[in-house]
Amino acid sequence: MPAEAAGVDQGPDGDTYDGGLRKVARVVLLDPQDRILLLHGHEPEDPADDWWFTPGGGVEGEESRAEAALRELAEETGITEVELGPVLWRRMCSFPFAGRRWDQDEWYYLARTTQTVTRPLGLTELERRSVAGARWWTCRELARAHETVYPTRLAELLSTLLDEGPPAGPVTLDPEIV
Repeated sequence: MPAEAAGVDQGPDGDTYDGGLRKVARVVLLDPQDRILLLHGHEPEDPADDWWFTPGGGVEGEESRAEAALRELAEETGITEVELGPVLWRRMCSFPFAGRRWDQDEWYYLARTTQTVTRPLGLTELERRSVAGARWWTCRELARAHETVYPTRLAELLSTLLDEGPPAGPVTLDPEIV
């Protein structure tokens, strides 16, 4: 599972996560055709160990989660023309990545954009070694995908979102421990 840089102390690879529960803001970014943008990540030393995930990353300093969501989206995709909506989902997860365990409290924000060209503007050294690109997915493509996608129920969650609209309040997803 991916890990974007943000936390307390700057590490040798440019990442700053040093353990503990990491506050994370993620973006469920939809284009005018209701496609979702996912990033393609992999273990830095093993590109065959790969997955797809929503843009986002750790909260830095005193920024809000909404501010972190917009900053991370710009850094990872170059997309800045967005309308940030409500928090859709919350999830606790724990996974191994880049030789350590990451424990995260993730909030997923809905966002819409007409800007579909992506170009990373501010990847950390760790992200440069572990993010292979981005792709817009239809709900149907996501439901039929054989690749690993996080959160694991994303196709079902996206289908519900597109059919019913955003929930009245954030939905707590089952914890995922990899």
